[in-house]
Amino acid sequence: MRTVFTTDRLHERDRFAHWHHIARQGIVDHDAKPVCRKSFRAELHVGAIGTNGLAFFKSSDMTVSRTRQHIARGATDEIFVCRQFSGRLVLEQDGHQVGLERGDVTLLDPAVPYAARFSGGSELLVVKVRRNALEGRVGRARELTARALPANADGRLTSAYLGLLPFHADGLSAAVGVSVEPHLLDLIALSFSRVSGRTAAQGSSARSLVRTRLRAAVEANLCDRSFGVAAAAQAAGVSVRYANAVLTDEGTSIMQLLQTRRLERCRQALADPAQAHRKVSEIAYGWGFSDMSHFGRRFRALFGMLPSEFRRGTQMASTRDLEG
Repeated sequence: MRTVFTTDRLHERDRFAHWHHIARQGIVDHDAKPVCRKSFRAELHVGAIGTNGLAFFKSSDMTVSRTRQHIARGATDEIFVCRQFSGRLVLEQDGHQVGLERGDVTLLDPAVPYAARFSGGSELLVVKVRRNALEGRVGRARELTARALPANADGRLTSAYLGLLPFHADGLSAAVGVSVEPHLLDLIALSFSRVSGRTAAQGSSARSLVRTRLRAAVEANLCDRSFGVAAAAQAAGVSVRYANAVLTDEGTSIMQLLQTRRLERCRQALADPAQAHRKVSEIAYGWGFSDMSHFGRRFRALFGMLPSEFRRGTQMASTRDLEG
């Protein structure tokens, strides 16, 4: 991740003021107060995974609050997934309080006031997830904020996955980042699905869980040409009719989801210089298409050009970049 701030070379009288200014810009607008300005230390690193921003910061003891005034000045359409690396963090939001130790994970909604207390040597990763992308999977995120992720197998896997991001995000290509993003969101959603004690009988939560299962089944079977609508619904444990009704909430269907994800995978492969030796047909067949005419029409409808035209365009752009 890219380092955007450190107090290392600043005079002690200026450290906190500079940190607060940078943190308000790089994370979210807020008020803060250090336990000791003279000994205060902090640093901030930023990056991205797909369309999700990453902020990893270390700090001395301090208190933080985000009020309705901050929210009114700068609304955000994101949910924060917070993973503690060291030290202790206590978060309070919407009547809930959670204490985070090393490896603990919680959600924070910057559209709702909150307060936080950071211990000395605190290290925290914040993954800025698009609200609609997460709530499409878990329902209203507000019902899950300031609650610790359960320490079960799902929770431990999610924590471990998040724990890798600060060390590997910068090395990922854009194509890999885009591919990883939906899997990361699905993992977070599935892990948080039981935090509030929701059951499968609760409407919006049940629909969100089915959507997540459908997406996971589709992603796992994109290469299988025999995998279709019925198989996806069966993998999610619901009928085809209910599966399509659930996906209608997002303006899609099983067939459209399958087709779109396969086309996006083909587009990534066609843009990848390492796969330039592969024929367009080989790539299409490899991602579940069986009719090249159908593939060409669908690709042009989604991306505005034929697969061969897209590949030539990306190859020419790569050549220009190398020559430049």
